[in-house]
Amino acid sequence: MSKAEQRIGLFNGFAAYGMWGLVPLFWPLLKPAGALEILAHRMVWSLAVVGVALLVMRRWAWLGALLRQPRKLALISVAAAVITVNWGVYIWAVNSEHVVEASLGYFINPLVTIAMGVLLLKERLRPLQWTAVGVGFSAVLVLTIGYGRPPWISLTLAFSFATYGLVKKKVNLGGIESLAAETAIQFLPALAYLVWLGSSGGATFGTEGAGHATLLAATGVVTALPLVCFGAAAIRVPLSTLGLLQYLAPVFQFLLGILYFHEAMPPERWAGFALVWLALSLLTFDALRTARRAARALRARAVAGAVAGVRGATTVDAKS
Repeated sequence: MSKAEQRIGLFNGFAAYGMWGLVPLFWPLLKPAGALEILAHRMVWSLAVVGVALLVMRRWAWLGALLRQPRKLALISVAAAVITVNWGVYIWAVNSEHVVEASLGYFINPLVTIAMGVLLLKERLRPLQWTAVGVGFSAVLVLTIGYGRPPWISLTLAFSFATYGLVKKKVNLGGIESLAAETAIQFLPALAYLVWLGSSGGATFGTEGAGHATLLAATGVVTALPLVCFGAAAIRVPLSTLGLLQYLAPVFQFLLGILYFHEAMPPERWAGFALVWLALSLLTFDALRTARRAARALRARAVAGAVAGVRGATTVDAKS
């Protein structure tokens, strides 16, 4: 792959995680709409946006194959359910001034993903990964003491997103296609809720002015655009680089929570976050070390294969 392609991939990776990191600035703009109304609009308008995108790209071949696979449809329904929980809790958390705790959910998500791999997929961890998981568990205990309750927002976001990732891995659909399938499942319940809300006089869409209605409709773009950028990055950037870029989003969210929303960070919360960052540092070091070893082993096999080929050719020449 050319350097220009890699630069495009990096740009798209920064754009995707940057938008995900800065999205806490967007949800408060939608007040006085409540979290459920915002969530329903996000589902409805996301389907509209990805539907237009698929029409423009003429990418419909996957749909017929998907409809003939009930197991995949069931998995997509599970993915739609867990991402609904994730989106709803995140929107509520941001608009209820829990941005820092929400950012923690995405910091600990890699640790939860690893733990789920051990428990559900019977994966074996390397010693440093076990250490990271242990440090992460200690961080949750410290934060529980600091908050005076379990950090349920963080845990809900982490477990729902880890489950979502696990299910999507089994479904194996592209980003736009997967979002289209998931929002198609979400669409009717979301639309029914919005119709009921409007008939009961509780809707803000159409009653708070054109600007407010436009912002609610923009939730579809806010959802789909980072996914498009992520898809462009995923095919151009090494997985190890994407793994490092993923920390941009919770870092931005954390900084926004402290510097923009002025949320409190007493010493015990700093201690808990420090333990989480230590755990992530251990995971990152272990992943990079493992990747380097794998690369060295691959080069060694390639050299050994080349040497064997040369020796084989020399033997043939000698016999002839």
